[in-house]
Amino acid sequence: MMDLSKPHSLKWKLVKSIVILQAALLALVVILIITIMWWNGYLISLDAEDETIEALQSAIVRDAGGGLAVTDTPSIQRQRAEVPDFWFVVRDAEGHAISEGAVPPEYQKIGATHFDVGQARFGWNLGQPVRQTARLKWLDTAAGRVQVLAGSGGAVHIGRVFIALGTIFLGFVLPLTVLMGLVTFFVTPLVVRKAHSGLGEVAAQAEKINIDERGARLPLAGVPMEVTPLVTAVNNALGRLDEGYERHKRFLLDAAHELRTPIAILQTRLETLPASPDTVRLLEDVARLSILAEQLLDLQRMNRYASDFVPVDLVTIGQRVAADIAPLAIAAGYSLSFEAVTDQAMVIGDQASLERALSNLVQNAIQHGGRKGSITINVEKPATISVTDEGPGVPLEQRERVFEPFHRLQARDRGVGLGLNLVREIVRLHRGQVMIVDAATGGACFSIKLPAAS
Repeated sequence: MMDLSKPHSLKWKLVKSIVILQAALLALVVILIITIMWWNGYLISLDAEDETIEALQSAIVRDAGGGLAVTDTPSIQRQRAEVPDFWFVVRDAEGHAISEGAVPPEYQKIGATHFDVGQARFGWNLGQPVRQTARLKWLDTAAGRVQVLAGSGGAVHIGRVFIALGTIFLGFVLPLTVLMGLVTFFVTPLVVRKAHSGLGEVAAQAEKINIDERGARLPLAGVPMEVTPLVTAVNNALGRLDEGYERHKRFLLDAAHELRTPIAILQTRLETLPASPDTVRLLEDVARLSILAEQLLDLQRMNRYASDFVPVDLVTIGQRVAADIAPLAIAAGYSLSFEAVTDQAMVIGDQASLERALSNLVQNAIQHGGRKGSITINVEKPATISVTDEGPGVPLEQRERVFEPFHRLQARDRGVGLGLNLVREIVRLHRGQVMIVDAATGGACFSIKLPAAS
């Protein structure tokens, strides 16, 4: 069963996949770079540089003499326990100061010389020996506004880790991902369109393939390598179809050749019989078989020499067919007439084949017209020829099926169901169309419309 689901777009699927891949690779590269640089001590330290300062903010007070003091809060106790080289220096604007621990020499005078600095971080340059980091910050405390210079250390709060990762993501990963996503969004469709430009020619050639022009193949030039197996498989399938079609045509041609001789012998013997209704019916049947065999031969000949079509006149074709089949129509109980609203209706085609198609339509009218009334061959501008009878007509739901091979309106019809199919094939080879409409007389009107010769 054929899948009728909506086809997906290759370019948008590629855009989605590439953007996801880029974001994943970018995040992986950033994490890898940060990990390597942190491992070697060149980028960041996961020391809790603000933990000591935050602990001091709630612990700094004034003593009885107005100086600075640090109360022994649980946070200060925890920092002392967790940080082996715990140290700090606290100063205020009045010159009071308090310190604890061994202050590294490089930081002993920083607070006094950077009194106007609101906050700062201190560390080392790349390529220098790793040294202890420090943090300088002005704080509002119970003792007033003070400057705190402290070393880093202590347990890192998990919230800080997520804040740091979020900062890296929002400040680096996300903007780059959005930028690459936009580039991918606009560039990928152009790349896909350019890469698949050769498929447009393949589709155009595929649209031209039909049963009347065999031997066509889809071009491989410009087709992407990934699509080449599909195009090759389609070409191989077309080759197999061509071979099967040719075998079918050869069979019909051989059968038509083999039937011509026995049909001619049978017709000669019937013509020697005394005239009677049964003889007339037998002659009609033999004439239909003879026409069928000739049509098969003409169809084969026309398939081979379709390029040799020449200008022909539908008026002349109608007159010749009317003259040839008039005796048969009269013998079957009909009157046959020819009408033309123009003196000439030129088309490009094969006259013998078009005469066969028109003869077949008249034969069909003789067989299904109820053996009474009139049959009319009519030619109209610019290039339309039709056959109208006064029979029961063709039901609307059967008007397409009657042109199928071996289809008959009634199981008891004496025909084999190939006549109208051959008419359609001949008309198709002439790039025309055949249709059935209701006649003004109540019967059927088979109309052949062909491209007019320019």
